[in-house]
Amino acid sequence: MSEQTVGPLDYPDSPLALAARQPLMLGLFLPTQTGGFSQSTHPRATDWSFDYNAQLTLAAEKYGFDFVFSLQQWVPKGGFGGEMHYRENFLDPFITTVALSSLTSRIITISTVNVLYGNLHPLYLARFAATADHIAKGRFGLNIVTGYDAKEPLMFGMDRLDHDARYQQASEFSTIMETLWQGEDNLDFAGDFYQLQQAWVSPAPRYGRPIMVSASASPAGFAYAAQHSDIVFTSSPAGAVFAQAITALPAHTASIRTAYQQQGKTPKIIIFPLIICRPTREEAFAYRDAIVAQADKASIQAYTARHSGGDAHGWKQHIPADRVLGGHIQIIGSPQDVADELEQLHQAGIDGVQLGFYDYAPELAFFAEQVLPLLKQRNLRRDLP
Repeated sequence: MSEQTVGPLDYPDSPLALAARQPLMLGLFLPTQTGGFSQSTHPRATDWSFDYNAQLTLAAEKYGFDFVFSLQQWVPKGGFGGEMHYRENFLDPFITTVALSSLTSRIITISTVNVLYGNLHPLYLARFAATADHIAKGRFGLNIVTGYDAKEPLMFGMDRLDHDARYQQASEFSTIMETLWQGEDNLDFAGDFYQLQQAWVSPAPRYGRPIMVSASASPAGFAYAAQHSDIVFTSSPAGAVFAQAITALPAHTASIRTAYQQQGKTPKIIIFPLIICRPTREEAFAYRDAIVAQADKASIQAYTARHSGGDAHGWKQHIPADRVLGGHIQIIGSPQDVADELEQLHQAGIDGVQLGFYDYAPELAFFAEQVLPLLKQRNLRRDLP
């Protein structure tokens, strides 16, 4: 099997290559689950429904965003509980993003898939993703995750593998898919985790393979990403408070680039800021305070308890209070403040952001009206053909 596979960034006209021409790629982290990413009962219209997320996606495309992203998580009845039943309703990201791609014409749609659950086989996902790629005309991506939560595998009657072993299995899984997408011949494969005889997938994806993303924050995750992924979706190694996170990010992003350099590649690194933006800094912090004052403490406690049983490397410095707003990093302030801090993220080695909001629709519109022009003034965003 080939050591290097051709991917979307190798095609100058691919949707990902076009998006990567932006100095700072812009994405939207869709709230396809109850409560989105914020555990507060402060009033808002954010909704998990497909129709609401379709409206957000169409708006993001109109505003010139490059991609939308959908989360995967498996939760029991009632979600994480609390007054809001946080994340009880949860749209499947694969089906959602494929459906969204058929409603749009330019924006990339990325689905999170845990490749280790439910005996999902790489032959199945290779065909599913190739089909999605054709529906989306090359605008479809897979965010491959391996499952840090100790309880999720139990839903599938499975035990959780050790952290690094999960990435070894995911690497074998992705290698098989990449070989199938190359389509040079029927595939015979006998690995540590998967066996295939005379396997074949056709038609091939439009640009070598679908866009590949890895949500990673550990050395094993970075090594996997460097082998298989166009984009690394990483988190802050120093918690969600911007002033702390921004000091830690340069070394963090440098470690990702080092892993890629060892493979002769260059990554695109993205992160998830939760944006609280108002006309003035004072208004933004007052809004933040109002959200925090209505924290859904019971759901935060349940989320924290479940998360503490996981082995994710990316959230070690995050504290329960971070969950009220959510996000890998929280950016709070006026349009000028938000533009300043997005620029600092770019200077720290971040190539793109997938944004979250508390009340998505109006806050996305305000961001597009007030912050996007400032990003263009700073040459972080360009008007591309």
